[in-house]
Amino acid sequence: MTTALLIIDIQNDYFPGGRMELAGSLQASLQAREILSFFRGKGLPLVHIQHLAARPGATFFLPDTEGVKIHHNVEPRPGETIIQKNYPNAFRDTPLLEHLRGQGVDQVVVCGMMTHMCVEATTRAAFDYGLAVTVVHNACATRALAFRDLVIPAAQVHGAFLAALSPIYAKVVSTADFLANFR
Repeated sequence: MTTALLIIDIQNDYFPGGRMELAGSLQASLQAREILSFFRGKGLPLVHIQHLAARPGATFFLPDTEGVKIHHNVEPRPGETIIQKNYPNAFRDTPLLEHLRGQGVDQVVVCGMMTHMCVEATTRAAFDYGLAVTVVHNACATRALAFRDLVIPAAQVHGAFLAALSPIYAKVVSTADFLANFR
């Protein structure tokens, strides 16, 4: 199997002081950095996914702002692939699938933000395209959500969406488990 890393939307607006701060963004980015270092060290394919707001009324990931930049903890090196997207699903209207197929990739490892939005949408799409998917749960972050009068804490949002992905759409593991068991 050829495995590629997808680092989804680990961008400045999701960090303290950003326009859409997530719970645990810093900690998740440090876990993603460990996975990124592993892939770099093995010379395995990796793709940085960057969201650019294109929706009218968007309040974060606005083009030409500091918030849209990929966070320094997972900053791309020269020559690393960056794919920009405008939708939660990183495959929609992007060259991501063609890029992965061109490299013979049949499995992806997913780290990123937000668990309930772009991580979830991209994971399901990858599965639908026939890719085996592993999501590194502690290298992902999200935020609290509200439904009517109910506020769902970020940890519960994170857990519920990961539970929905596992085991059909993805294998969900920790950074330590992934690094200890990668073949």
